Amino acid sequence: MLYNALLLAHVLSVIVWIGGMVFSHFFLRPAAQMLEPPQRVRLMHGVLQRFLGAVAVAAVVVLASGLGMIGVARAAAANAFAMPLDWTIMATIGLVMMGIFGFIYLVLLKRLGQAVAAFDWPAGGQALARIRTLVGVNLLIGVLIVAQTLLL
Repeated sequence: MLYNALLLAHVLSVIVWIGGMVFSHFFLRPAAQMLEPPQRVRLMHGVLQRFLGAVAVAAVVVLASGLGMIGVARAAAANAFAMPLDWTIMATIGLVMMGIFGFIYLVLLKRLGQAVAAFDWPAGGQALARIRTLVGVNLLIGVLIVAQTLLL
């Protein structure tokens, strides 16, 4: 029962994270391109503040629930536990995703906020371009993790 609750929290958090990246990358950003730079940069800053805050919570839940599931499996197997290869791959690549997210959240979002506060739309556009690239990388990695998990 505990394992199932942890798995549910894990999967729902992954859905929020990957689903949000799909929405922002393929729907919001292209639509925002129709706006003038001041409106576009402000809009994306507001959206990213909210979304990345939610992803911060989701990432913590993904990490905690993943560790919890490993702990439950280890306890059930007693001394005979060997972490499956697909779990090891998922955990390792998930940590890479969290590192990329941390850079976006702690560095690039701050740069974007500074550009908005200074009305520096070219700097805001540069920050958004870096964020877009790294979100694309994380989206690709996240899809690969989901595919690897379902196919192995």
